[in-house]
Amino acid sequence: MRIGIISLMHESNTFISAPTTLEDFRRDALLTGDAVIEHWRPTVHEIGGFIEGIEAAGFEPVPIASAWAMPKGSVTRDAYETILNLITHELDHAGRLDGLLVAPHGAGVCEAHHDMDGHWLSVVRDRIGPDVPMVCTLDAHVNLSRRMIDACDATVIYRTNPHTDQHQVGLQAADLIARTLRGEIRPTQAASFPPVAINIERQTTADEPCRSMYAVADAMLERPGVLSNSIGLGFAYADVEEMGTSFLVVTDGDRDLAQRCADELAVHLWTRREEFVAKLTGVDEAIDQALAAEGRVCLLDMGDNVGGGSSADGTFLARALHERSIGESFVCICDPESVQKAEAAGVGARVDLSVGGRTDDLHGAPLDLTATVRLFHNGEFIETKVRHGGRREAHMGRTAIVETDDGMTVQLTSLRMAPFSLEQVRCCVDPTSFRILVAKGVVAPMAAYEEVCDTFIRVNTRGVSTADLSALDFKYRRRPLFPFEPVEKPGA
Repeated sequence: MRIGIISLMHESNTFISAPTTLEDFRRDALLTGDAVIEHWRPTVHEIGGFIEGIEAAGFEPVPIASAWAMPKGSVTRDAYETILNLITHELDHAGRLDGLLVAPHGAGVCEAHHDMDGHWLSVVRDRIGPDVPMVCTLDAHVNLSRRMIDACDATVIYRTNPHTDQHQVGLQAADLIARTLRGEIRPTQAASFPPVAINIERQTTADEPCRSMYAVADAMLERPGVLSNSIGLGFAYADVEEMGTSFLVVTDGDRDLAQRCADELAVHLWTRREEFVAKLTGVDEAIDQALAAEGRVCLLDMGDNVGGGSSADGTFLARALHERSIGESFVCICDPESVQKAEAAGVGARVDLSVGGRTDDLHGAPLDLTATVRLFHNGEFIETKVRHGGRREAHMGRTAIVETDDGMTVQLTSLRMAPFSLEQVRCCVDPTSFRILVAKGVVAPMAAYEEVCDTFIRVNTRGVSTADLSALDFKYRRRPLFPFEPVEKPGA
């Protein structure tokens, strides 16, 4: 049996003016053939799980194409068409395929298609025909569409946030396709779409209110005929018709059972919907809480959530820490111009910098400060542990470490880098030397930073990934949708 592998993954924040280009994919991952296996096998990503699971079943993995770019604005028409043409070309020349494992993100948007993932999955389905089984994995922040569901025989969504189960999900998808090809199961899926948007501030799966919802889903897996179930937490920063929460159940040939189970999960969310409304903490209040807390504190900068596509150069928290002269604090800001200026001054020099706030006027003005240049780094690091995102190698570009007179350390990078790995900090400085660390994320950084931080405080900063969804100008999202509008009963 020959099992093809295709992925096109992008989390698109439509509130960002800067689009995601073909060059973004080329810089991060645009691969075909054996390079797909070489790149992803050593990781804890789902594609690594695909490869391991296919081989464990005694089948042959057939790497076709893989594309991934750091979350950012919508994908340009040219980039999408180029990648899609690459996928279809490689697929047409892959030879006979007995099955296909596919890995979209689920919140991809391009200029030509709001439902980018539904579109490319449909194109692939049309290419291989109706009889070749296709099993799909999706990120927990999927905005699930009917088109995605119709294109695939079975779908499995990450069950954790931070996403630490990606490899297991890949293995699960490989097992489903292997059992299907052996004739052991006939996967059939159905979904339910309650009119609820779960705020990202409420999306930590190990904590309430998500924990109880996933417990209900876990118990459902014990029912005869249920092969898997999944919860799509949704991605509010993709302004598309499908934005919001979804539930998906895969059964062994029983579509009615799949629909009843999906609806049951939707009703559970609906009855507890008020618990999923964000609880927002302002900048000054968050810093006060951090100073009062025992141990080391991580301030999560929600408005400049790099993993949600933001610019990584927001200054709200850095400014507050600097103005309050809070020493033993750490913040990372993407600012290649400041890196160059620090490098021109040299290690040990004092330099006047205007840091951050360069991308737009949404994430704070540039922060003027005088600092001492401490060191430089090439920006490359490796994460060997299971962390959100599943990647192993990372590159944040030429990096400078500068320190202000009051003891705030600023890591200046030349490329945007989501804080999914503590190695990003460790490659330059010791994270345990700080009392307060700022991570530009909401939930994802916790898997890494819990190694050194005793307390996490989510901070309601402004920006394209703000947790205050009332500040965003939605044009396409479904309506009515709780908590934006009053809704009398859940939809299905």
